[in-house]
Amino acid sequence: MFQIDPAFLATSHAVGDLALCHVRLQDDARWPWLVLIPRVEGARELEDLTLEDRVTLVSEIVLAGGAVKQLGDAVQKLNVGALGNITPQLHIHVVGRWPSDSAWPGPVWGVAGGIAYTSETRSRLIGQAFVALGLTTP
Repeated sequence: MFQIDPAFLATSHAVGDLALCHVRLQDDARWPWLVLIPRVEGARELEDLTLEDRVTLVSEIVLAGGAVKQLGDAVQKLNVGALGNITPQLHIHVVGRWPSDSAWPGPVWGVAGGIAYTSETRSRLIGQAFVALGLTTP
């Protein structure tokens, strides 16, 4: 049975489910950032997905990129990454970036000083992401 690694529960908030992926808002107000977690039991690497699931995943990454651009007004570049060094469950980060952000031009990973969303802002962004992703069931 598919389960989300507890590390995601501590660092992000549920937005909803696409055809393949569970989508979460990363709780770091420095960047608009969604995490896609394919709902495939035991998946750690892209090759653990079927060809059909890999095609679906790419489509969902593109969809998430559009949503991230709507969450962050200044987004000029999307960073997409599947690292998994700390949390091995297959997941894809889709992060909005701009030249004046605090980590530019480097990666966002490992940059100290995360800023959690206020509950009001978090709720608003989850709602915006929900609509931008075309989700209909909370």
